[in-house]
Amino acid sequence: MVKTHPHRENVMSEESRETENPVTKHPQPKLPDQEQAHPGWTGPMDPPPDHGEDSYRGSGHLEGMAAVVTGGDSGIGRAVCLAFAREGADVLFTHLPEEEQEAATTSRLVEKAGRRAVAVSCDIRDEEQCRALVDRAVAEFGRIDILVNNAAYQMSQPDGIGSITTEQFDRVMKTNLYGMFWLSKMALPHIPEGGSIINSASVQAYKPSPHLLDYAMTKSAIVAFTQGMAQMLASSGIRVNAVAPGPVWTPLIPATMPDTTEFGKQSPLGRPAQPAEMAPAYVFLASPQASYITAEIVNATGGTPLP
Repeated sequence: MVKTHPHRENVMSEESRETENPVTKHPQPKLPDQEQAHPGWTGPMDPPPDHGEDSYRGSGHLEGMAAVVTGGDSGIGRAVCLAFAREGADVLFTHLPEEEQEAATTSRLVEKAGRRAVAVSCDIRDEEQCRALVDRAVAEFGRIDILVNNAAYQMSQPDGIGSITTEQFDRVMKTNLYGMFWLSKMALPHIPEGGSIINSASVQAYKPSPHLLDYAMTKSAIVAFTQGMAQMLASSGIRVNAVAPGPVWTPLIPATMPDTTEFGKQSPLGRPAQPAEMAPAYVFLASPQASYITAEIVNATGGTPLP
């Protein structure tokens, strides 16, 4: 029997559901050409991303848990925050100072699901801000059951390595690797047995695009970090896994790609994923149902084969 929660928007509907063709379920290229300044915003995107606002139904898989999600203001992070809340978890998530409006939308979605939302402006490139973030999470929740290292930075450089400045390289490394390292290290004393860390890797870890060279480097490192940490923490009862998305329609795309019209067409399903299609993988890895799963990389690539 499905566990219901009458005061929250996470009740599994009992009506029959028709199966959907994954190829045609969401918009396909050719997408409208569009460009934004970094970090990008959800509102101007055409078509608008789907975070599961009208589709995700929870079943209490994360009931009573406390989660920290970096980069939760938009994209995959927002979809994860929404899904976690509808599964019964309270959520603290990070955003950049200029993303306050995006963060407010995520907070509303979490609170509408009947869970606590704590939005924290945090640049995870800074060690002390990471420390303050963990302290804030512990002060709010008393513990961290789930840490999702999701925030990332990329900037396409079609002209190759010669166009990657040291400033860009530093930003990519510090956002994607330093922040993950610091937060995992600092959160670890507050993660109880049965808790988990989930990192956002990428198809780029295995099939690097030349124009995303520095970004792809970090995603390969995240795979190694995930598998090494998982072995290190297994005896402590803490699981460490990662999700490796393929192309996903998020604000980062029009903000960092020179041409969005064919984005996602290279996947066997012929389209980019929507953020809502990534969130269930994070829910599963965070849930007790995945108790024997650690050191795994869940590939959500739309059919692109990975090692």
